[in-house]
Amino acid sequence: MKTKHILQNLAMVFTMALFFQCKNNFKEVQQIGVLQNEPVGIADHINLKYTDSGKITANLISPKMLDYSNMDFGYFEFPEGIRLILFDKDQNQTVVTSDYAVNYIEKNLIDLRGNVVLATYNKDTLFTEQLYYNEKLEWIFTDKPFRMRSTTQNTLGLHLDSDIDFKDIQILGMNDSDFQIEN
Repeated sequence: MKTKHILQNLAMVFTMALFFQCKNNFKEVQQIGVLQNEPVGIADHINLKYTDSGKITANLISPKMLDYSNMDFGYFEFPEGIRLILFDKDQNQTVVTSDYAVNYIEKNLIDLRGNVVLATYNKDTLFTEQLYYNEKLEWIFTDKPFRMRSTTQNTLGLHLDSDIDFKDIQILGMNDSDFQIEN
């Protein structure tokens, strides 16, 4: 009887020692089965709608999305391009398309590449090979050659920095422009 009691106590001490040696490895457990540099998720035919106070602020459409949010610097990759529709407070639409895109989650930055076209509701259109969009600031910029077409002008340049509506715009390194000046 005494031997049985000693064995039960030893088993209990051993079990308690195991519990105290456990540590929180949740991040490591999440990585089990995920190869280095592999996405944690793949989505096909996505149509994401972002809302604020019951109004749609953006609609992201893409044939494929790869989720790399498990990385130290998490991001979403859109290898087959995107169509991004942005809505202002009056629900006017600005449409951005590209052949490829990466959304850097922590930086609120989207890197758009390949045949990038941004068309505003008031008929301004920007064409370039790469464009960055800061979601939080609603700001765009590029250091690639671009063409901007509007109802009153056609501009070719090398660097553009602007708000999404082209109301506060800086163009550096203009190549060629046609302006129509009133009066």
